[in-house]
Amino acid sequence: MSADHWQKVYSSKKADQVSWYQSEPEVSLRLTKTNASFADAIIDVGAGQSSLVDRLVQDGYSDVTVLDISDSAVEEIRNRLDGASKFVSFVVADVSNWRPTQTFDFWHDRAVFHFLTSTSDIDAYLSVVSQAVRRGGVAVIGTFAEDGPTQCSGLDVSRYSPKNLVSLFSEYFEFEASELEKHVTPAGAVQHFTWVTLRRK
Repeated sequence: MSADHWQKVYSSKKADQVSWYQSEPEVSLRLTKTNASFADAIIDVGAGQSSLVDRLVQDGYSDVTVLDISDSAVEEIRNRLDGASKFVSFVVADVSNWRPTQTFDFWHDRAVFHFLTSTSDIDAYLSVVSQAVRRGGVAVIGTFAEDGPTQCSGLDVSRYSPKNLVSLFSEYFEFEASELEKHVTPAGAVQHFTWVTLRRK
């Protein structure tokens, strides 16, 4: 992924001007609360300017990491959280090249994995998530569904069924659950997402 591309996106647009914006991250929040306790170490990969971290901290989660390739996006979250940022760690990195320095109980990725379109980038991501999530921990992955968009933010994307995602992650993770989401963009377009919940072997 290109850091320059995402830096331009997040420095030139407000949070509610991007197609993936959600006023309330309902699916992400529900899946996090279902699979992570208040004491768990949680990471939101490709957090962008999402309000997921705000909601988690408000609800009592105190060990949250946000990771994004854009320092503008990460700084926006830091400033928005203000005093609550003491409960959050901030990482600016390309997840496919990142080297985690700790393990996490819960990994959340909404709309990052589908931007990885080459085998090498996908393999790199799988290597990172297998290192970052402890055995018995959970990864929740949300991508465009098979009938979702073919491009996003001017970039080609991959589209997945639950079966496809589970197969890709099967070396390190076991399938637990899946669901489909209809996301409505700020412009009113409907985008279908595939979500899978995976347990680290």
